[in-house]
Amino acid sequence: MSSSLGLSPELIRYLADTNPAEHPALVRCREETQSLPERRMQISAEQGAFMAALLRLIGARRMFEVGVFTGYSALVAALTLQDMHPAGARILALDISEQWTTLARNYWREANVEALIEVVIAPAVESMDARLAAGEGGGYDFGFIDADKAAYDAYYERGLSLLRPGGVLLFDNMLWGGAVADPADTSRDTTALRALAHKAKADPRVHAVMLGVGDGLLLTIKR
Repeated sequence: MSSSLGLSPELIRYLADTNPAEHPALVRCREETQSLPERRMQISAEQGAFMAALLRLIGARRMFEVGVFTGYSALVAALTLQDMHPAGARILALDISEQWTTLARNYWREANVEALIEVVIAPAVESMDARLAAGEGGGYDFGFIDADKAAYDAYYERGLSLLRPGGVLLFDNMLWGGAVADPADTSRDTTALRALAHKAKADPRVHAVMLGVGDGLLLTIKR
């Protein structure tokens, strides 16, 4: 989604004027993605600015992302991590689409951050399991999940295992265009999103908060 749910065009412009300026590659990625039929899959500029602030708050150096699309969120993260840690910052980007990740690489290359991002094309659950089996549990500071909604619970469990204590796991589309507040909507994706929201709220392993940024964010901090 290119702008936060329910915001007027005037407020969107105001946010753009008062938030940190986007890198030119971010602007191009966001604007060019708006011409695609799948444009709703893109995070908003406000979400990107919020993610960058979170990465700085926790001093993140290493993160993973599930769902790359055209690369805006990974680019936001890479630019932020590179600024904080000129050497040693790494992003693990998991997706199943060669088409989208090939497009994303163009923007990463333009911003000179492509070397920071490791792309793995495979089902994300398999990739996360492989990283855990390789001993990477507890080795990540931050995770961003923006992929198939029915699998959010699987990403939640594996994501928590990959995070260090104090690490942040962030889920996109948790308001699902408002569908989660409609009791009549019992579709698979909507039901999965509701279930995760309630699970995280009651989960003693995390501190969780729901936010009305973009299409809704679930922010969980691993205890």
